[in-house]
Parts: sequence; C-alpha cells; structure tokens
Amino acid sequence: MNTLKLHPLSSFLPVETLDHIFRNLSREELCPVLLLNSFFHDAASRVLYRCIAELTAKQVIILVRTLSKSDIYPPLVRELIIGLEETRVTGNFFRLLHRALQRLNAVTSLTIEFSHFDNTRELTWIFDGCVFSLKSFTTSIRSDLSLANFLGMQPDITELCLRGFQSGQPFTLPTSALPKLKSFRAVHSGPCLLTEIIRGRPIEGVSLSLYGGDTFQSLDTLLLSTSTIRRLTIMSFDTDKPNILLPEVAARLPELEALHIVVLMAQYTLDVLREASPLLSRFRALRYLTFMAPGAPASVDEERSIAAQWHESCPTLKTIILPRGMVWFQREGKWTSWNDTEHPPILL
Repeated sequence: MNTLKLHPLSSFLPVETLDHIFRNLSREELCPVLLLNSFFHDAASRVLYRCIAELTAKQVIILVRTLSKSDIYPPLVRELIIGLEETRVTGNFFRLLHRALQRLNAVTSLTIEFSHFDNTRELTWIFDGCVFSLKSFTTSIRSDLSLANFLGMQPDITELCLRGFQSGQPFTLPTSALPKLKSFRAVHSGPCLLTEIIRGRPIEGVSLSLYGGDTFQSLDTLLLSTSTIRRLTIMSFDTDKPNILLPEVAARLPELEALHIVVLMAQYTLDVLREASPLLSRFRALRYLTFMAPGAPASVDEERSIAAQWHESCPTLKTIILPRGMVWFQREGKWTSWNDTEHPPILL
C-alpha cells in the first residue's frame, strides 16, 4: 500500500487550527504565507479567497485577471465585493470580469458597483453564463429588464440591494422569481420598481428612498409583501414636514419593530418632535426608532425630554436616536444616553 507523503507540519498542526490562525491575519500578513510552502499555500489560499473585500482599483484588476485564468482559486470564493464607484473602467476590463465571474461556481454573496458613468451602459451581460447561486446580491447596475431577467434566475437570494438608477425600460419580474427574498434595499426606487420586487415575496426588511410626489404610492407597496415587515429604513427627499411620515407608516405597518427615518430636505424643530409623540401610539410593537433631520440642534436635556415623551406614547420603545445622533435608552426608569453610561445597549 502506498504511503501518502505529507508535509511534516500536517502531522501535528490540524488544518482547522491553521485555518483559525490564518483567519486572524490581515490580507497583507497573509499574502507572504502563500509563498512559504505548498501546505501553507493551500491553507492560506482558502482563507484569502473566501471573502474578498476592500480592494483598491489596482487590486481589483489584479484579482479579476487572476480569477479569469485560474482553475484553483475561483472555487474558493464565497463572498466578493468589487467597488469601482470612483473609477471609470474600459471594455476590456468588463470582458475580463465576465470571464472571471463565469468561473465563480461557489460564490454566494456578490457586490458589484461601478461609477455613474459606467452605469449608463447595459452591463448585465457580465453575468451571462454564470453558474453561481447567490444568497446576497448588491449592485449599482441600472435597474432594467436585463437585470430583472438575471434576478429571475437566482431563486436563492434572501438579501437584495439595488443601488442603480431606473432606466426607461420596464423592470418586470416573473412571479416565481426571488421566492426566498427577506430583505430588500433600494436607493433610486420608484413605486413601479418597489412593486415588482415586493409583491408576493416574504420580505421582512425594507430600505427605500422617498421622493416628493411618490411618497404615499411608495409606502403603499409595503403592503404587498406576503410577510409582516418588521424593519423599515426610509431616506426621505420630500420637503413636507418630516413627522408626516410617522402616521403614514403606522397606518400601513402597525407591527413594525424597527423604524429608521433620515430626512434630507425638510427642517425639523422641537415642536415637530413634540408633535410626533402622539403619532407613535399607533405602533404596537416598535422597539427601535431613529429620526434624523437637519435643523437647529436641540440640547441634550431637550432630547431626553423628547425621548421620554415618545416612550410614554409608545411604551414598547427600547432605543431612540434623535437628530443629535445620541442613542437614548431607558435604565432604572430614566432615559439616558451613551454619554451617561459605559455600558450602552445592544442595538438591532
């Protein structure tokens, strides 16, 4: 019987132990390990390629070129983040990226973001011929029919983030698409796109942007989920009083547990915050509330008073973040903030 010859280290250093050690090294510390010997190379490669993120544009190009030519490294990739928002790339790069993506048969989490200039092109073709099955997908590629068709071929996605602009083409999803979708985030989204994504799917968490004129229609789409939405984040570009959102959200999602509102165009005042207090009584299970808006900052004591009033109207509230950015929570019957304690609460 032939005896398998292994590197001496393998006789007393289990691969699991080596993997644990390498996972605590930075990318810069891990790269030299690849050159030590074949045993270390194999173990370090599994860790280095498992999750690929935070690369410079130059590193992205080197990585994509490596993945497009190698048969060894692509099967190791589970999570890949390519962020080229500040870089304009050439057609040759897109073709190289296409070949690399075709080799990633085991990736489950994919983030691909390009510059505004590049996103004006039709880029969904870079996914043609890919065999991976994603669970999480984030992209800045424009939301058009080609992207909808790609999503229709990814039945295992549970987390989806569309950061691209809507095109003039219809964005139409088959009713059978995205059957497992639980979380959806959209940056440039109107009621039509929201309807296509949310309708008939078990979504429990949504992040969306609201624009003047479409606010109520966009909020109406939240009723189309087959599950109860528990978490909602709103980025509002509307110029109406910011507290107008609270009763509109409560009327549609009274079982909401976490609500985060960031208002960019409308100014808040202390009176606006006080007027919001009785509106919160419509929420039956709200535990986490963030309300950020531009305006003259209130004092710490004034925010403390607002937090107490909001909790009185909505007793289920556990954590509140107001425009100063301070996190308020109740301890020993009093509302306090991180500045008052060394042991802040665990947020959702």
